Amino acid sequence: MDLKYVYMESPLGQMVLCALGDRVCAVDFVEEDAFSSIQRMEKRHQVTATAGNHAVLSQLMEELEEYFQKKRTNFTVPMVLSGTPFQQAVWQILLEIPYGQTISYKTEAVRYGNERAIRAIASANGKNPLSILVPCHRVIGSNGALVGYAGGLHRKEALLTLEQS
Repeated sequence: MDLKYVYMESPLGQMVLCALGDRVCAVDFVEEDAFSSIQRMEKRHQVTATAGNHAVLSQLMEELEEYFQKKRTNFTVPMVLSGTPFQQAVWQILLEIPYGQTISYKTEAVRYGNERAIRAIASANGKNPLSILVPCHRVIGSNGALVGYAGGLHRKEALLTLEQS
């Protein structure tokens, strides 16, 4: 199966989008090293990535542009969520958080079924390969503080502001 990737400019900076076959497998903000996301996907799926567009990546770019323009509140692109069974269970909880709303890490742990698993939940959120699509940015501290977002707290704040305005 082919792993394809493209770069996309967004209001919050450059992003890298990856597809495995006909499903999106990674959406990540580019920091200093644009290739690290691609390397993680290569390792995770044990394939070599090649630059180049794919129909599902074109669809994703369109949906992300609509999201940033406040014309889309959910995503319809097919996704592949590859991770441990625990990570996948945590990410499914994230998918249930409605657009424009937030929950605490403690609430997420309760929904998982183990309210003491807050650190493990936060760690799984941090390994979410599908930024924005699997909305880990909607999880905040119990005191309402913005904590923990792989794309940077400035982006988490911007995404929440976009969704809540």
